[in-house]
Amino acid sequence: MDVSLHYVEQGAGFPLLLLHGNGENSEYFIHQISFFSQQYRVIALDTRGHGSSPRGGRPFTIGQFAEDLHDFMEERGISRAHLLGFSDGGNIALRFALDYPEMVEKLILNGANLNPKGVKASVQLPIEVGFRIAALFAKHHPCARKKAELLGLMVQQPSIQPEELHHLQIKTLVLAGSNDMIKERHTKMIYENLPNGELAIIEGGHFIASENPEAFNRRVEAFLCQ
Repeated sequence: MDVSLHYVEQGAGFPLLLLHGNGENSEYFIHQISFFSQQYRVIALDTRGHGSSPRGGRPFTIGQFAEDLHDFMEERGISRAHLLGFSDGGNIALRFALDYPEMVEKLILNGANLNPKGVKASVQLPIEVGFRIAALFAKHHPCARKKAELLGLMVQQPSIQPEELHHLQIKTLVLAGSNDMIKERHTKMIYENLPNGELAIIEGGHFIASENPEAFNRRVEAFLCQ
């Protein structure tokens, strides 16, 4: 591992790892850290190139982020944990669970998608335009390069086939907002392809963990306590 990921840790008990979305950091989960640390060892990470975690020299991809998570867990002797991922963090969590199922006890996917087509066009099209513009200036401007990398994650990734989910035996909660930027039919498609999946739609938009934390935390807690 060429970078040391920044993280916030609170509480004791079975590990619960929190993975934030694109362009964010561990602070997104402030309401979840305080709530779940009463029962779990909560670890909220900053993904490579996000927050206080360095960019490093390896590829800026969902697959690399999943490998970073694997290295992080191994370095800290965490052999198995619950994973809660939001947006791109959900995509990282899903990729990790597919690659290392033995290391995941339960999986919570909040606002995740299998491919860019799962995002509503009203959101995805401006992202694609922004990516093209940033890419034009990326060679000469560091800020444009960073923006192109971040937007590129949402334009070019993830790339997971529904059939891959058929082999995932981990108990998984697929969770989204009632007015999410992820298409509802896409969220349901993820759920329908999971052998041990549950589906929950909570009132709110894409950022329900911060906008509606009480309902979000209650639903996740119920799932983890099963």
